[in-house]
Amino acid sequence: MTNSYQEFKTRLAQNPQTWLVTGVAGFIGSNLLETLLKLDQNVVGLDNFSTGYRHNLDEVKQLVPARQWSNFNFIEGDIREPEHCRAACADVDFVLHQAALGSVPRSIEDPLLTNDTNITGFLNMLIAARDAGVRRFVYAASSSTYGDHPGLPKVEDEIGRPLSPYAVTKYVNELYADVFGRCYGSSAIGLRYFNIFGRRQDPDGAYAAVIPKWFAGLLRQETIYINGDGETSRDFCYVDNAVQANLLAACTENPVAGGQVYNVAYSQRTTLNELFELIRARVAPACPEAADATPAYRDFRAGDVRHSLADIGKAKSLLGYSPTHSLRQGLDEAAAWYIAQALQAAEA
Repeated sequence: MTNSYQEFKTRLAQNPQTWLVTGVAGFIGSNLLETLLKLDQNVVGLDNFSTGYRHNLDEVKQLVPARQWSNFNFIEGDIREPEHCRAACADVDFVLHQAALGSVPRSIEDPLLTNDTNITGFLNMLIAARDAGVRRFVYAASSSTYGDHPGLPKVEDEIGRPLSPYAVTKYVNELYADVFGRCYGSSAIGLRYFNIFGRRQDPDGAYAAVIPKWFAGLLRQETIYINGDGETSRDFCYVDNAVQANLLAACTENPVAGGQVYNVAYSQRTTLNELFELIRARVAPACPEAADATPAYRDFRAGDVRHSLADIGKAKSLLGYSPTHSLRQGLDEAAAWYIAQALQAAEA
């Protein structure tokens, strides 16, 4: 972990602020909550439990002292309801907007719901944050915005045509955030996440992300499916890196850092075949049967890009971002969490 980020967290702990985390019961939201509470911050959380879980909040409660948990105020609400957004933004310094309907396949199956949540809900939050005088609005953007642009690594100002309704919604978020800066002086920063993974990421359901799904599948001795030939590659990024980027973006005092979008990744490309081997190696000590597991290949998935790799130079130079976990380091930590969860489920 870099000294500068450690020093930043020390300063933050000495100067508590009030933060709103939307989607707080979700995967990234609950990790933001945990980190902020451990830094003695005051946190308001908003979630409607459409994709988040109460057990994520319960887990955070177990991981922080009661004194810090008392600094958390949870609001069960929906970003599609303007009054819920207004209530959540009251007296808040920073907004970390994570609430959204993720998943490319889900957006292809139900574009209207994805649009309603990711665009209307986003606009509701921007308006509420503007009216409340929030100091900075940091939002979860997406690497899907790069669409069919063939260049690697991906740099922020070179994008292609969107390949899914989900990608359209995340690009529209960037446009709205930029326009609010121009029209109202709002300070918003977008973080284009590249395949974030880690503890409390749901392994189940039709739209589960690949890493938790494969961990759970191998632990349950299920067949692991790979879409395509397995040579599709991604820039996988551990959740602690995403948490760092959110906190740095919210608090940056760099005068040229605001009103922009940044890649949040580790900046390393890994194929799905390589990823399978890495996960299998970490599951095998707890589940020896997994050592001989082989994947089954099926058709490529509609809307997916072939390769993804981020250039993180902009986030490094303007925000001071310095990822602390490589894919392998992140998988080591994630493996411990998923194996523990599987053992608990087996005992239940």
